[in-house]
Amino acid sequence: MRASRGSRLAMLLAVWLAAFAVHAAEVAGIKVDDKVQVGGQELVLNGAGLRTRFFIKVYVGALYVDQKTTAPATIYDSAAPRRMTLRMLREMGADALYGALDEGLRNNLTSVEMAELKPQAEQLGAIMKSIGTVKEGDSITIDFGAAGIEVGLNGKPRGKVDGAAFGKALLRVWLGEQPADASLKKALLGG
Repeated sequence: MRASRGSRLAMLLAVWLAAFAVHAAEVAGIKVDDKVQVGGQELVLNGAGLRTRFFIKVYVGALYVDQKTTAPATIYDSAAPRRMTLRMLREMGADALYGALDEGLRNNLTSVEMAELKPQAEQLGAIMKSIGTVKEGDSITIDFGAAGIEVGLNGKPRGKVDGAAFGKALLRVWLGEQPADASLKKALLGG
């Protein structure tokens, strides 16, 4: 029995809509998921954008939260899980990657805050060094929770850093007063 032209069109439309529902956005040719699961909880895409440095595309960043918001403080202060995903658009050594995160911390924290968080910052540095060089297409995830952060690479856990204060500080790399990339901050906040 042959399907009618109308039913074939309806099937194609259903497939197209299902594919669209899986990916909320596309940034720099990278499809960004609309939702992710973190610790058994479904998170929604708050926003996604491109991180550039000196006109070079570095990664596509995507921020997932339990409820969408445009207020950075709401994201920092949330006790709910949150996730920052970095989909690499170029190869980057561990030292360069950690250096960029460390610079973002220094740009958004006072020297007293940096001193208080030094052990956690060093622990994050050790995790990044254990990852080594990330390749184009690799995906780094940073899951934020009430107990601290967990770093993953391509879906595999790579290490944890305890302390909610450190997680809040690390989010400022992207959402702080002096973010790593102002246009990325705007995009992460749904702008």
